[in-house]
Amino acid sequence: MQGVSSLDAVTRQLPEGYYTTFRTYDSCKRVIGLTAHFRRLPHADASLLRRHLRRLLAPYRPGEARVRLMETKTGRCYISIEPLKLPPPEAYEKGVCVETVAIERTNPREKSTMFIGASEEERKRIAKLGIFEALLVRNGRILEGMTSNFFYVLGGILHTARRGILLGVTRAMVIRAARGRGVEIRYKPLKLNQLPTVSEAFLTSSSRGIVPVVQIDDVTVGQGRVGEWTKQLSAAYEAYVLEKAERI
Repeated sequence: MQGVSSLDAVTRQLPEGYYTTFRTYDSCKRVIGLTAHFRRLPHADASLLRRHLRRLLAPYRPGEARVRLMETKTGRCYISIEPLKLPPPEAYEKGVCVETVAIERTNPREKSTMFIGASEEERKRIAKLGIFEALLVRNGRILEGMTSNFFYVLGGILHTARRGILLGVTRAMVIRAARGRGVEIRYKPLKLNQLPTVSEAFLTSSSRGIVPVVQIDDVTVGQGRVGEWTKQLSAAYEAYVLEKAERI
């Protein structure tokens, strides 16, 4: 589509449906968890989508791209592509600030395009304030980000919510990478009153990988810098990506 500035802008012009978003690797030739992304579209023909993706991604080489696949409730599929624009290096090196908001997904397990419209004003607001992400809170517990999953370290154990969230593809990859390093994981959302006791936190998403969090609302996370667990898991995830990314 012409005259639009982002994948969200494209999505808002289309009928209601389902979507998934990811980035490419290896000069637009590979994607981490591509098969899992296809499963988010109820009636998608994976072979056909792969053929179209190979053709449409060719002009973006040798760079990388960010891709959104959408399927309307009537079963029609759309592919939107833009050049990959990662967060600035300092986001990974120094960490980011996030805030908590009382926004909920209607059906957390379903990646519906309705949520893009419902969260549009909040996205614009935090962008204007320079806040990296908004964390969704329900019953005083942090579940996930608007566009990411949320992990935290408490008492020397890695935690992440399992219920009431969108089960992100990158989240699953990070959990596998953590287990491969012998890291203990507990599935429990973070209570807001536990924030001061958290030693590390980070976000995961298919487009941005692992992004360290150093401040939530007005609370500094740990020492206010990227923690050792986050560094180690980031390195493990990058190695996992290089090994496991699927050819399109």
